[in-house]
Amino acid sequence: MRGTCETCGNTYDKTFTVSNGERTATFDSFECAAHAMAPQCSRCGCRILGHGVEADGVIFCCAHCARAEGEHELVDRA
Repeated sequence: MRGTCETCGNTYDKTFTVSNGERTATFDSFECAAHAMAPQCSRCGCRILGHGVEADGVIFCCAHCARAEGEHELVDRA
């Protein structure tokens, strides 16, 4: 079955779907899926492909970005 990638519009016979909460989308590559579905750091805007860090419902890519926004309890390493 051919599908169309939501990110780039490519029609491809090996598309797959990704679901997150109520949202489900079709993609032709993990790169396109990450671009569309991965959360963004609240400070620098980079896509968070790992766990990231979170404080008061705000997600950051790392403790450095969290500290820059005033969250001083978060650390990258213990």
